[in-house]
Amino acid sequence: SLLRMLAKLFILAALVACVSAFAPARFGSRMGGAVRMAEEPWFPNSVTSNTVSMGTLEQTFNTATNTETLQNFLEADPYYDMSNMPLNTFKAKEPHIGKIVSVKRIVGAQATGETCDIVIDHGGKMPYWEGQSYGVIPPGINPKNGKPNVNRLYSIASTRYGDDMKGTTTTLCVRRATYWCPELKAEDPAKKGVCSNYLCDAKPGDEVTLTGPAGKVMLMPEDKPETDLIMVATGTGIAPYRSFLRRLFVEKTPAGENFKGLAWLFLGVANTDALLYDADWQKIAKEFPDNFKVDYALSREQQNKKGGKMYIQDKVEEYAEEIFERMDKGAHMYFCGLKGMMPGILEMMEGVAKSKGKEWKDVLKEWKHAGQWHVEVY
Repeated sequence: SLLRMLAKLFILAALVACVSAFAPARFGSRMGGAVRMAEEPWFPNSVTSNTVSMGTLEQTFNTATNTETLQNFLEADPYYDMSNMPLNTFKAKEPHIGKIVSVKRIVGAQATGETCDIVIDHGGKMPYWEGQSYGVIPPGINPKNGKPNVNRLYSIASTRYGDDMKGTTTTLCVRRATYWCPELKAEDPAKKGVCSNYLCDAKPGDEVTLTGPAGKVMLMPEDKPETDLIMVATGTGIAPYRSFLRRLFVEKTPAGENFKGLAWLFLGVANTDALLYDADWQKIAKEFPDNFKVDYALSREQQNKKGGKMYIQDKVEEYAEEIFERMDKGAHMYFCGLKGMMPGILEMMEGVAKSKGKEWKDVLKEWKHAGQWHVEVY
């Protein structure tokens, strides 16, 4: 009977342990965690023995950029020569295997969705230039056709030197794609973005299959250092501009040393918590007030001149006359992010052209022919 009693006690203890393991966390503790996540890496222990810590990356970067030494070991000769630009070094049939260095949430608790800064070690074997993209092939099979998943392109958010300043890493800015089902009143896991969730859930040391680098559309005209650069982004479309601005204003590069134009950044997001790399832009604006400007369109916090939500096209419209004049003088204009911004932008620019007595189609054709119009939207 003693044995039976002990067996019953053992079973009861096991049941209690199981229930405790699956009991939901208290509301307060969950809320506290969400707030902290806005300030800390997504994975608190996001550094393993075979990776580089975020602190080390930042320290290395700051050390390299706080000197007068020119960062030039990955430059062309001359630095603006594009004849040997890396392009499609690795393809889907013969990809490169990189490793995750870190995954860090970079938006606040009230942001609409989660956006992560993801650093990948490519071992120096997959060089790229500012404005290019990497392809990422997520593991698994596409249930729609029974074939392996194909690559997704992500604009690169670091310069060719990477955030380690050694030319061995790349940085991606990725928003976790989710689908809210109105019937379930919850996120439908069956419709979530395969690649974005794979990347945002990755942990240091995980292998990642890469293709590229790809793209020639978003390159800077470095052979004309006096050229103004007008950069328009929604959300993670900020990625290529982070690479531009670090190259021009943060790292000691030949391109930055020679740049004489104005770099003007427009970023559209939902609210202040959703701003991306804001501290970087404010620092550059303070140090280079004559060569850099930044304007935000916060759709849930600002109103346009008609009293509606402030979208990116509304913010650009506020400066349409000046932008038009700069474009007529040879400025380059870039668009990266959601394709939904383009109709509003084009309509607004057409109105400005008409007010100047010009035919918009002819103006746009002229800008495109001169290589001043760069569009990479999705």
